[in-house]
Parts: sequence; C-alpha cells; structure tokens
Amino acid sequence: MSVVEPTVLPRTRRGLLPFLGIASGASVATIYYNQPLLLEITRSFHISPSAGGAIAVATQLGYAAGILFFVPLGDVVERRKLTVRLFAAVSLALVAAGLAPSFWALVAASVAIGMTAAVTHVLVPIAPELAGPGEGGRAIGTVMSGLLLGVLLGRTASGAVAEVLGWRGVFLLGAASTAAFVPLLGWRMPLLPPAEPLRYRVALRSLWDLARHEPVLREASIISFLAFGSFIAFWTNLAFFLGSPHYRLGAGVAGAFGLVGAFGAVVASLTGRLADRYGARFTLTLALGLLTAGYVLLWVFGYHIAGLILGVLVLDAGQQGMQISNQTRIFALSDTARSRINTVYMIIFFLGGAVGSALSAAAWSRWQWSGVCGWGLLMLAFAWLRHGFGNGRSAAPMPR
Repeated sequence: MSVVEPTVLPRTRRGLLPFLGIASGASVATIYYNQPLLLEITRSFHISPSAGGAIAVATQLGYAAGILFFVPLGDVVERRKLTVRLFAAVSLALVAAGLAPSFWALVAASVAIGMTAAVTHVLVPIAPELAGPGEGGRAIGTVMSGLLLGVLLGRTASGAVAEVLGWRGVFLLGAASTAAFVPLLGWRMPLLPPAEPLRYRVALRSLWDLARHEPVLREASIISFLAFGSFIAFWTNLAFFLGSPHYRLGAGVAGAFGLVGAFGAVVASLTGRLADRYGARFTLTLALGLLTAGYVLLWVFGYHIAGLILGVLVLDAGQQGMQISNQTRIFALSDTARSRINTVYMIIFFLGGAVGSALSAAAWSRWQWSGVCGWGLLMLAFAWLRHGFGNGRSAAPMPR
C-alpha cells in the first residue's frame, strides 16, 4: 500500500524541522523540571532524598507508559490533532503538580506529566518524512537539537524560576508556556495522516513483533537503556550533590548546569551529519566513549567546580550523540512503522532512566558522589559490552 505524503510543499519541509524541534523541546522539558527542584521538594514535604527520588522515577515511568499507549497512535491517526490534544493534556498535568497538596499527589501528577509529555515522540519520527534522500540523520539531528535543548534548558529555567517563585511556581509557569503551543501546533503543522490504515489494537500487538524480528532495534534499545540510565543517574543526584556540605548551593545553580550541558545540543546536528557520512555505529562508538570519559571526569574532578562543568560538557555530548546515532539506525528500518519502532525504543530508553534514577538515589544515600559515579560507569560498561557484540544488520524482514 502506498505511503500517504504529508500535505506540505517540499520547499517548506526544511522550515518545519526547527519548529518540530522547538515543540519537542517544550514538551520534553516538562519531565525534567523536577530535577533541580528535588532538594526543595523534599524539604517542603519533610521527606528523605531517597524518597524524593520517587518523583523522578514516577515521571520516567509515566513517560514510558505514555510512549507505550500514545506514540503508536502516530501510525493510526492524524498526527496534528493528536499532538494538539496531548499538549493540552500536558498543561493540565503541570497544573495538578503545581497545586499538589501532598507528596503522593505530586507523584501522581508526575506520572501524568510523563505520560502526556510522550507527545515528543509523536513528533520526532516525522523528521525523516520531511528530509530529502540521504538526509535522514541530518533531519533527526535538527529536531533532536531542539528536543535536547529543551531537556537541558528546562532544567535551567526550572532552577531559576524556583529561586523566585518556588517549586510550585515552576510547574504552574510551565503549564502556561506549554498551553501556548496548542494554537501554534494547530496553525503551523500540516495534516499528517498515517502511512497506512491500521487499527490501534493491531498497532499495539505489532510492537512485540517489531522487537522480536529486528535485532538492530533490540541492540539500540538495550544500549539506550544502559546509557540513559547512566546519564540520568547524574542529573537526578546533581541537586543533592550541589546542596551537600561540600558545595552548599541551591536549585538555581543546579538548574544553571543545564546551560553548561546545552553545548551538547550542538553535537546533535554534527552527529546526524557524521552518521549520514560514516554510519551510525561509528558515531555510537564515539558517543559511548564520551559518556565514559564524562563520568571519569566527574568522579575524579567533580569536587572542583571546573571539573564538574567539564564533566557535564562531555557527558551531555556523549548522551546526545548516542541518541542521534541510535535513532538514525532505527528510523531507517521502515518507512511505515516509525512511530511503533520509536515506541519500542523509547519505552526501553525511559525504563533505563527509571532504573538509573532509583538505584542511583540509593547509591547516593549510601555512598554519596562516589556511589553515583560508580553506578553510572557500571551501566556504561554493560552498554559497551552490548555494543561490542552488535552487528547492525537485520536478520528478518520487518513486520507490518
């Protein structure tokens, strides 16, 4: 069956990519607002740091659930209407977080934020559809640059706003900014019907078949689970580290580290171009090397602010290079199942984030900074092992 092209003129497609990146960044930022706020939230509700880590875990698990139930809809329904509705839902979830009367109410709102913010991964698979021949990696890199800036600058904005309005003000202001995208998406996005008529139940059932038949998807997903779990371990515990007796710094400084990491967003576009030219496995090797080097720098020099900044620069560049490399590989597997492929990949990706958040919070409680860095490097060691045994080739045709 023929693929239905999006109703947008070819010469306007390139201009849509930055817009998709901005929209993706705005939505994904919402799941990272809580990271610089964890210390303030634990003090507000009089709970321990390890218990406060449940907020980050709840958000990651909610995000994984949202990817499972909402992202496959990108292969089933018209995507402009889907994204508008999910952006509206994100705004409501943020309001619930800002008004949460108790810790567990905030946890529940965090799950809802994560689920609805999965709209990000309805948007990302659109990028290859808007790319020219041989430019898939560059298109993904453009959109992911915006997305990753949203991740990093979302932390910065969160920390800065918290200094003035408190942690509740962060969520309420975030709700207003996210709601602003509802009319913008309806106006700017073209109609994007699904590539093939497909029932939602069939789309969900096909997820297992996609994972079972495609070794490249399995390999990329496992590596992403381990690498992102390692990466999120750092960001979950940064506020606690900066608030420790060694630094005695607040949420504003923790959020400002997002500006440091924003350098890595530049790497996203460069990685996409290198992946188009040399292959995504090559850039994945470079990315894992940067992640490992970043954690070594953080462990050895993290007690000095310059060492901490350098470690963040290297770590974020590695994480973003890993993500672009993996998504370039998996989006090339099929033109008609990109949303479902991305669903499988991103569920495993954010489950890795949940594991990294939970176990690194426990490591911080017991061994402080050395425990966090040791846990991060252990996860990366397993990522290197899986990468070393990968072959990058499909063993069977992709299922419909």
